[in-house]
Amino acid sequence: MRIPAFIRRLTACIALCATCLTTAAQSGQLAAMRNTVADSYNFWLYAPREYVAERRRIPLIIFLHGASLCGNNMQKVRRYGLLHAIEKGRYYPAMVVAPQNPGGAWNPKKIAGILDWVTQHHDVDTTRVYVIGMSLGGYGTLDFAGTYPDRVAAAMALCGGSTLRDFEGLGRIPLWILHGTADRAVPVSQSKTVVESIKKSGNDRLLRYDWLKGASHGDLARILYLKQTYDWLFSHSLNDNPRETDKDITISLPDLKTAYEDLSPEETRFDIVKEIKPR
Repeated sequence: MRIPAFIRRLTACIALCATCLTTAAQSGQLAAMRNTVADSYNFWLYAPREYVAERRRIPLIIFLHGASLCGNNMQKVRRYGLLHAIEKGRYYPAMVVAPQNPGGAWNPKKIAGILDWVTQHHDVDTTRVYVIGMSLGGYGTLDFAGTYPDRVAAAMALCGGSTLRDFEGLGRIPLWILHGTADRAVPVSQSKTVVESIKKSGNDRLLRYDWLKGASHGDLARILYLKQTYDWLFSHSLNDNPRETDKDITISLPDLKTAYEDLSPEETRFDIVKEIKPR
């Protein structure tokens, strides 16, 4: 029997409040992991304060960036997205993996290699692994989630597309595709093609999609700073039986305009370290 979404969100909120009371004085940790996984990407690894303080098992979010952050300078990955949102004050109790793509399409196998390494070396909840990406990272999100659907609890793809030929895997996970209708960098037709392909496969029960009228490519970056983005991801688990997609949480164009208003940098302070070491 599936627990209603609002009850799961309430339970998560209560747990989060309890955690905050016991770990408020602790800082998180951020480490640049270079040449750590063979034949893969360099990546940033972030651990929130409750993991550092108590090694508490937590979810994992994989963030895949867009083309503007490709290269070999890992600091670029902190310019926007999940790591920047954390620095600005968006708190969520999850470990974050943010690989850097040196160039070209994201490789699902290389991302899976990083996921393997993190789950082997850290106490993360493997039933609550989430993937989110924008632009080139939106393509990477759909390609990775469609290739490894049994490892992904939920995925959100922003203004992207997909290079997949078989969309059966994407139909097996809670998936939310969002795209702005005024996107000139990646036309909304790229996301619409994915949606139509999943529909044609006859396996679109878990699919959710929104076309934000008048939103540009850059506008959708603000979704990475919204609280409801992570509320939606965290409302899903591989243990859900049956698998369902939360359709109660919404993201609208007006939400994007207020994305930065409730950030609290004092809640998300972190130390730069050579490697994540719970105290």
